[in-house]
Amino acid sequence: MTKLIKKYSHAWVLLYCLIYMPWFMWLERTVTTDFSVVHLSLDDKIPFMEIFVIPYFLWFAYIFVTVAYFFFKDRGEFYRCSAYLFIGMTICLLIYTIWPNGHDLRPNIAALGRDNVFTRIVAWLYGTDTCTNVCPSIHAFNSIGACIAVYRSRHLKEKRLIRAGALVLTILICLSTVFLKQHSCFDVICAGLLALVMYFAVYVPDYTRLRARHRARAAARARLRQDRTA
Repeated sequence: MTKLIKKYSHAWVLLYCLIYMPWFMWLERTVTTDFSVVHLSLDDKIPFMEIFVIPYFLWFAYIFVTVAYFFFKDRGEFYRCSAYLFIGMTICLLIYTIWPNGHDLRPNIAALGRDNVFTRIVAWLYGTDTCTNVCPSIHAFNSIGACIAVYRSRHLKEKRLIRAGALVLTILICLSTVFLKQHSCFDVICAGLLALVMYFAVYVPDYTRLRARHRARAAARARLRQDRTA
């Protein structure tokens, strides 16, 4: 049991959900009518297509499998993936808190003139998920983050099918947010910009080398102090 705890001690990172979920649910309850409407003219040209509910809900499995893979496969890559996702999600929540936002893009499902399993799922989605707290889109941001984690993984460099699948799924998920009228195109654009910033913050610096340098300098300073007191 002790070995198991030590092996998976990095699970403490997942406690972030205890911060994220209450904060997000609080925003969902409080940001209901008084918010800035996010809208681009491009949104009006994009048709509602309920078939995109498939990749939209695949997002949940996509993020879970990606995080779980790195959790069990590589602690270092898990930390980077988690830092990317969780810091970015926190930034999104801060934006929602400081700048309450939402949209008015959702169509009347009952007036579409068609009824199928996908429209019913979308109707259920609309009933359980508000149209507020949307910019930047966490759905799009996390999808891009998962894709970056897959492409930057040293374990998946030769896994072309997995890498291609991650890219296609990421694109489909981002498209699903606008074709289901869950997000404005502006939400996705902002998610992309945030993803770019987080990439340069998390994946570009060589933190392993920086930590090694810091430890070496600390050790050198410690030796210097010992020499002076000797």
